[in-house]
Amino acid sequence: MTTAKFSEILDGYEFCALADLMDTQAFVSLERGTVHIVSGDLELDQELPEDIETGPYLALPGKRELDLGWDLAMEFSEKYLQNDAETVRGFFRRRGAYARFKEFLECRGQLAAWFEFERSATESRLRQWCADHGIDLV
Repeated sequence: MTTAKFSEILDGYEFCALADLMDTQAFVSLERGTVHIVSGDLELDQELPEDIETGPYLALPGKRELDLGWDLAMEFSEKYLQNDAETVRGFFRRRGAYARFKEFLECRGQLAAWFEFERSATESRLRQWCADHGIDLV
């Protein structure tokens, strides 16, 4: 079993989530528990291990793999905005959904609640992903 720092796993996940449109991916070493970020588009200061392409590494999941996209927004809406859930659903039928969703939440005074809900779900699902892949967290 591999042991890794949750803070490093989370940092790698969040870095790649921010660089979503770029050729960027984070990997955890199944031998050392270290997290490494590989990017074809960004100049990173991090020196990569020589065996990053051939060694025992596991790619960290993305938002879609953890169901942290529109499904999470709908889950939040159904829990905190029951009367507006259909309005929120409509946002996600067109481009620019997250911008409209966040503007809507701000108008409803729920933006801070959304950020906390999203943070909590991200950490919980990322921890579960680690457990499912035999990664002990410290």
